[in-house]
Amino acid sequence: MTSPRPEDRALDALRPVSFETGVSRYAEGSVLAKFGHTHVLVTASVDENVPRWMKGKGKGWVTAEYGMLPRSTHTRNSREAARGKQGGRTVEIQRLIGRSLRAVTDLEALGERQIVVDCDVMQADGGTRTTSISAAWVALSMACDGLVKQGLIAKNPVTAPMAAVSCGIVDGTCRLDLEYTEDRDAQADANFVLTEAGGIIEVQATAEEKPFTGEQMDELMRLAKKGIGEICALQRAALDK
Repeated sequence: MTSPRPEDRALDALRPVSFETGVSRYAEGSVLAKFGHTHVLVTASVDENVPRWMKGKGKGWVTAEYGMLPRSTHTRNSREAARGKQGGRTVEIQRLIGRSLRAVTDLEALGERQIVVDCDVMQADGGTRTTSISAAWVALSMACDGLVKQGLIAKNPVTAPMAAVSCGIVDGTCRLDLEYTEDRDAQADANFVLTEAGGIIEVQATAEEKPFTGEQMDELMRLAKKGIGEICALQRAALDK
């Protein structure tokens, strides 16, 4: 028997999504993103230097850091800094965020400077990496637009709208934008990072109990494209405010 979604959400419906920009007075780009009960604060900081290995190459760099605040989940987790090192999940996610942003950034147009995007999960209820990526695109766009307005670069180097969303198979049904209770019980889960036009940046898909079919994968992709189209529209609306 198929269980209803939390709050009777349709299978192809996103959670309530919002992007509140300008939440940090100091960062060149900042946004508080909410996907349901998952809340992530993202800032983008411009550094007029590039990593040593990139000096003299005539192009910039975009990188990301990711972390979950100590009480972002049901029980308090100690800060990774207190433990002396980052966990493997943290490293994997921040590399994913950085790759996703660089895929839609003209690094030569950015010039020899670096933009560091920090993603801090304030409250987690599933989809923290996809929420972080979607918010990071907004913060990066804001920072780059500021460089254009200051006359430091000729054009915004962000080349395409981009967002991320999770999908999964729960009780045999393909669903968009899983929250924690669905992700916990999913027979398969997937994270999609796509451009608004449907270009694939990264897809992570895993079966939890048994293999899923190509037809189900096609349906997950369809749901992801629908959701990312809606997210990109909300990103643009937030930037236009």
